[in-house]
Amino acid sequence: MSTADETGFEPTTGDGPPPLEAPDKRAASVRTAYEGMLQIRRLTHTGHANPEAVPASWELHRTVRAVALALEAAEIPPSALDASGRRVALGYRVAPGESHGSVRVEWLGPPGSGAAHDEEEALPRCAEVLHRLGWTALLYRGPRRRRFLEVEPPAGVPRAGGS
Repeated sequence: MSTADETGFEPTTGDGPPPLEAPDKRAASVRTAYEGMLQIRRLTHTGHANPEAVPASWELHRTVRAVALALEAAEIPPSALDASGRRVALGYRVAPGESHGSVRVEWLGPPGSGAAHDEEEALPRCAEVLHRLGWTALLYRGPRRRRFLEVEPPAGVPRAGGS
């Protein structure tokens, strides 16, 4: 159950073209989807002290979308690709992680954009947003010493697929 499925809204993952909507219209769409996500959390986690800090079941089945929505709602810029597949914007990229139900968040940009330098500040900011929403976000170094986040559901919450 996802408001995105019903409205056609898709959060920006950083692996597609820049959003075509006008910035103010896009911001309104993101706010509506994010508020919908929080409302679903409040309704499904009534027994928790802070129901907004626990991912809802639908998020666990659509982790890439849920994480991308959280980052976009926090006004963290997404990366983007042009029609030929070249990076044209500096920002986050959300993709399925290596383990089942996990998500990988990277900070990417076009050549010369300073993405490798900026990731030192940008990824901890992404992790902070995700932690507030109940996700476990761990910072790692990968090939060529590039940093990335591995994002998972909180401990004790069963994992689902990473689409």
